[in-house]
Parts: sequence; C-alpha cells; structure tokens
Amino acid sequence: MGQIRLLFLGTGTSTGVPQIGCRCHTCTSHDPRDKRLRASAIAKVGDQNLLIDCGPDFRQQILRAGAPPLSALLVTHIHYDHVGGIDDLRPYCADGPFPVYCTEDVARGLRHNFPYCFAKDPYPGVPTFDLRIIDPDRKFEHEGIEITPLPVMHYKLPIVGYRIGSLAYITDCKTMPDSTIELIKGCDTLVINALRHQEHLSHLNLEQAIEIVRKAEPKVTYFTHISHQMGRAAELMLPEGMHLANDMAEIISPQSSDPNDTHSA
Repeated sequence: MGQIRLLFLGTGTSTGVPQIGCRCHTCTSHDPRDKRLRASAIAKVGDQNLLIDCGPDFRQQILRAGAPPLSALLVTHIHYDHVGGIDDLRPYCADGPFPVYCTEDVARGLRHNFPYCFAKDPYPGVPTFDLRIIDPDRKFEHEGIEITPLPVMHYKLPIVGYRIGSLAYITDCKTMPDSTIELIKGCDTLVINALRHQEHLSHLNLEQAIEIVRKAEPKVTYFTHISHQMGRAAELMLPEGMHLANDMAEIISPQSSDPNDTHSA
C-alpha cells in the first residue's frame, strides 16, 4: 500500500479544548497545543484522502487544512461529536452522492438525524450520501485500498476504528477485545483515545490506553480524543514511542527510525 500520511484535523474530546466556561490551567493556556477541536483525521493513501469522522468543527478544520479533495468518509460511531458536521460535506457532493462507510446502526442514525439528505426528492443543494454498509468483522475496499474495521466497545455501544495498511486509528474506546488487539498488533502507527488521567465510564484513561499499547506493540503511538483534564505535562510522562497528538500535525506511517519525524501541515 505504500506510505500513509495522517493529518489530525482535531484531537479533542466532545467538548473540545478549551472547554466553554472553564478557567483551568489548560483552558486558559496560550500554548497552541492546548487548543483541540473535536476528534477527526484525514488518512492520505496515494491520491485518496479518507476522512475519518466528521464532527461539528469540520468546516473550520477543513478550511484550515486547505480544503483538500476528499474521497470518502469513514464513520466510527453515531455520536454528535463524530458526525455533527456532515452537512458541511455538501461541497464534496457536487458530483454525486459522497461515499460514507459505516455500520448499519450508524446508517440508521444518519438517516434519522439528517433526513433531508436522504429524502426521495431532496431539496436542491442539500448534501447527498452513498451509505456503504460495512460488517465490523470483515475487511472492505475503497478504490483498491483495503480497510479493516476494528471493533471496540464505547461503554455499552459497539463501535469501530479502522486499520489502513500500517496505520490503526481508534477513538472512543473503553474496552477492546483480544481479537481487535490481534488486528492491530505490530502496526507501525497506532492512534488511540486517552481522555484524561482519571477513570471514565466510557473512555480509556491514559493508564488504560498505555496498557493496550503495550499489548499491541506498535512502533509509535499517538493519543487523541484528549480532554482539558489531561494537560501538556502528560507528554513528559509518556513511555518512549508514545506521544500526545496535536491538531494539524501530520504523521507518516511507516515511520522513519526517528519517532519524532512529524511536521505540521
């Protein structure tokens, strides 16, 4: 498959960072790395740009990324911070319905939440989508690119991450079955959520995320879906090969011998 680039459009949790009304050290920080929009990314494979999730910050994210062409959307789950910006994909629907890969339950949620996009006679100019239902337990292809769903549990909600070549992207995980750990084992680059230091009902905390990383043994790991409760100091505490992801950073997989070989887009 060759080299894969991943552009982090956003690395924050559902409230974003800073969190509205909060005056904590992180939320009042002037460090640009403490500014996090809702979690989303673009996987660049050859001439294909695959958008992973499309949250409510998508318009701002895609404009600051230079509004690159997009080939398809991969949805992890139906929560608003991962699909709330789907209406802003309308410029990408100009040539026909935009491909969206998702599980059956996500497809039902999209039809319910955005009914005007799926009307029999849609109003002129509304975005239209080609929903392509995936089986969480089976690989699929988009334009010759093999993609492996990565089933995890978001508390009681089954959701999926995605593995594309040597890159695995997982967000909103709380528990991960051994079968999924096997699917990501030995990947060059793992992106996985780590919400905060404290325990959380539906998300991995940093300690739990590190435990999964040690089982999966990727070459390098980037933590995403980060809350204001994490703080920049966490970067200094991370084991070798593990990093906090930052908005608008672009990483390359396979990695070079230097795990810090990243650059801003």
